[in-house]
Amino acid sequence: MATADQRTEPNDVWLPIPPDEIEGLPGGLHYVHWDAGPEYPADPARCVFYAVPYMKGAEVSLRPLARMNRVRVVQTLTAGIEHMLPGLPQMPAGAQLCNARGLHDASTAELALTLILAALRDVPGFVRAQDAGEWRPAFRPALADKSVLIVGYGSIGSAIEDRLTPFECARVVRVARTARDTVRGPVHPLSDLSALLPDADVVVLATPLTDETRGLVGRDFLARMKEGALLVNIARGAIVDTEALLAELETGRLRAALDVTDPEPLPAGHPLWHAPGVLITPHVGGPSSAFLPRAKRLLRDQLTLFAAGEPLRNVVATAD
Repeated sequence: MATADQRTEPNDVWLPIPPDEIEGLPGGLHYVHWDAGPEYPADPARCVFYAVPYMKGAEVSLRPLARMNRVRVVQTLTAGIEHMLPGLPQMPAGAQLCNARGLHDASTAELALTLILAALRDVPGFVRAQDAGEWRPAFRPALADKSVLIVGYGSIGSAIEDRLTPFECARVVRVARTARDTVRGPVHPLSDLSALLPDADVVVLATPLTDETRGLVGRDFLARMKEGALLVNIARGAIVDTEALLAELETGRLRAALDVTDPEPLPAGHPLWHAPGVLITPHVGGPSSAFLPRAKRLLRDQLTLFAAGEPLRNVVATAD
């Protein structure tokens, strides 16, 4: 592999996965491994393709970007890119920011279904009973015959519906930023939410965090939800107004299953930890055994297009 001083044109690719562990990477590029360590593996000014370390936080991920004055692609391994948006003004004109649409569909949809079933059937309550060595039979709701509303019908939302299909739901209702038709039925616009919420037994949040969706699930949204309904958030914590949710949980009118929270990480002693009717997992929708093979495929495919001068997939923003 060529060293930096042997090359005249910058063509470094920074990867958070060791390049020798990714089969099929195209030739003609110089691959280096950086997964957010304190030392850089090469001069950031020589980087043309920056694959952002996964789940290392905005501060670390943005740190080398200010010196990457020749970068042409910034590729996240997350579906959400809000942590990288502050770096967009630092990127040279024409540089593209790409997300990881499709990478987390399987893992996140699995967790969404897990949270729904665990919360409805009160698995946490049975685990506590087991810890206490107590036999506590109980009647609990099933997912069968329930109406499920998916807010955010992109690739993850569609994957969630895939997994709901065998469970005999009464219906699945889809909502996204804009209305459209699918082979499964209509996707309603966000403006229809107010009318749709009262009929939903389970509301699943799978929408990106944007200016439009920040705080979307506030006092009015929650008040429109059916009594006894379950709110499931596998998207981003800031989509939900935590104080408004706590108020509903404390009355027992709603329940919640949350993989993401605001604030996050949820600090010790926060009232959400012990609110009635809430199940919390620590943002683990993506991190599973499904992540690595899909991350490798995504990076290989994007780099193959990049090396060939072909348009990349999943471009969500371009630097001015």
